[in-house]
Amino acid sequence: MEHSDSQWTSWLVPMIVVANVAMFVVIMFVNNCPKNRNGVQGDCVARFLGRLSFQPLRENPLFGPSSSTLDKLGALEWDKIVHQNQAWRLITCIWLHAGVIHLLANMLSLVFIGIRLEQQFGFGIGEHTLFLFIQRNISVGASGALFGLLGAMLSELLTNWTIYTNKVAALLTLVIIIAINLAVGILPHVDNFAHIGGFLSGFLLGFVLLVRPQFGWLEGRYRPADTRLKSKYSKCQYIFLIVATILLIVG
Repeated sequence: MEHSDSQWTSWLVPMIVVANVAMFVVIMFVNNCPKNRNGVQGDCVARFLGRLSFQPLRENPLFGPSSSTLDKLGALEWDKIVHQNQAWRLITCIWLHAGVIHLLANMLSLVFIGIRLEQQFGFGIGEHTLFLFIQRNISVGASGALFGLLGAMLSELLTNWTIYTNKVAALLTLVIIIAINLAVGILPHVDNFAHIGGFLSGFLLGFVLLVRPQFGWLEGRYRPADTRLKSKYSKCQYIFLIVATILLIVG
């Protein structure tokens, strides 16, 4: 039997990773710890990097810039968005990271999750959702979009359940990954509300955008007419699609 499906070459996710790494270098260049320590006790970390060195660990344990630098470059801050009409921070904050640890966690998740989805479906799916519940601290990072990918992977697994072989193993692995990433939300400047909002949005979008024919449909084209599946998609897939669409519209 000839198999005509070809795998999509991932290019969007690697470009996003490169852009985020480049942006972090710019952040540290602007930060310039040796010159702008803001009176914080302790020496800059990795001083051999010059102006790219990190703030003292007492100020930022993630090996990154100061809060004032992140704020200046467009971190998410409730008061400035709501009362000072700086809505552009909703866009700029997703390209900022609190430190090397934060950047590595996000980019590794993006590579392992985003490339898989992009190869399977021909495009990158991500949902950037921000909940402005944190009113006293700034927030940065693209974790909301990454949780959109995790949510989409979970809904894709559920709606395409019949085509997977190791179903329980895949489900448990995904749940563990989600739990670990939620734990990252306790780090400084990381917004767990964005994680939850992104996950829910991606979860619903996955039921709408990532539906694949049920098991046996493609092979059925080569079988006698009376033995073929009558429907390309199962009843459960249609139910998931309808319910998810309604919830997205209501939301």
